[in-house]
Amino acid sequence: MRFLHTSDWHLGRGLHRVPLLDAQRRFLDHLVDTARARQVDAVLVAGDIYDRAVPPLAAVELFDHALRRLAEAGIAAVMISGNHDSARRLGVGAPLMAGAGIHLLTDPAACDRPVLLRDAYGDVAVYGLPYLEPALVREEFAVEAARHSAVLGAAMDRVRADLAARPDGTRAVVLAHAFVTGGATSDSERDITAGGAASVPVTLFDGVHYAALGHLHGCQTLTARVRYSGSPLAYSFSEAAHRKSMWLVDLDATGAVHAERLDCPVPRPLARISGRLADLLADPALEPHRAHWVEATLTDPARPAEPMARLSARFPHLLALAFAPERTASEDRRSYAERLRGRDDQRIAEDFIAHVRPGQELDARERAELRRALETVRVREGGA
Repeated sequence: MRFLHTSDWHLGRGLHRVPLLDAQRRFLDHLVDTARARQVDAVLVAGDIYDRAVPPLAAVELFDHALRRLAEAGIAAVMISGNHDSARRLGVGAPLMAGAGIHLLTDPAACDRPVLLRDAYGDVAVYGLPYLEPALVREEFAVEAARHSAVLGAAMDRVRADLAARPDGTRAVVLAHAFVTGGATSDSERDITAGGAASVPVTLFDGVHYAALGHLHGCQTLTARVRYSGSPLAYSFSEAAHRKSMWLVDLDATGAVHAERLDCPVPRPLARISGRLADLLADPALEPHRAHWVEATLTDPARPAEPMARLSARFPHLLALAFAPERTASEDRRSYAERLRGRDDQRIAEDFIAHVRPGQELDARERAELRRALETVRVREGGA
């Protein structure tokens, strides 16, 4: 059985002020053409198909076009909802689409009802674990703690129980949208730490032959059987060094995995440059970046005049400008984004309040109110 594993399309999203719909269209055409050329049996999409719960019409039309091309080619598709998607909206019409080989698995309660695909060696059961917001699915999975590891662990227990009841030799694939311990993050992934610790152990996926993961935007291999495909396009400059790709996965008669990494089209390379303005304007080594989308960080001790206009004259595709003045050894040289990295929403909000209200720390009641507010927003977004 041959699969094409992809995720995190984020249809409708742009990069700073640049719309990416044309690049997303080229990627989807590339995906279908690749699936046909490589004789893929099924395309696996591990969540975050859209960038927001109510996507723009142009993004919906892109999705519709891709589904029709896959169905016309006779290629099955199995897709789950991610934390950016609205599971309810994405799942509308799922029973009808299944008749055309397009399987939208968005209901957490149905995680142990696989799509059954068949090859010369028997059945392959493909299970879908859509993004599981702990506060929303805690009762469904009867877990005491509203934590990602608890709800995802309970869902995988259901998967293993269903698999155990199937004929010997049935191979199993699971799609999941989660942050698995050991995965490398980027700046363009939405934080999912509220509602319990975000990461789950890779051992949680023991018992299945392949786990197709989504959520993290960098393509990465956690084990031979547990992989992230990453996003097909870069959605932040933190992804400038990423090689955007998909996994072509062959599952043999015994369930052994062979995976080949296939590159995605690159609309325009990303470049991060840093230095004093005069140096950035004159350095010949930066000449190749004229054709790139550029993020420039100026290190001048004092902010120079009209830096955006002056840099844009040399780098026509300059999208982002930051300032990190050269500092003494005793000063904190980290950027604002670097200082925030590793902090959850609660900590960031508490630090902000402390900054605008100096000398008055949050008390226990205020911290609890803030935590409740963040949780309410997350649950509202997850149930949209």
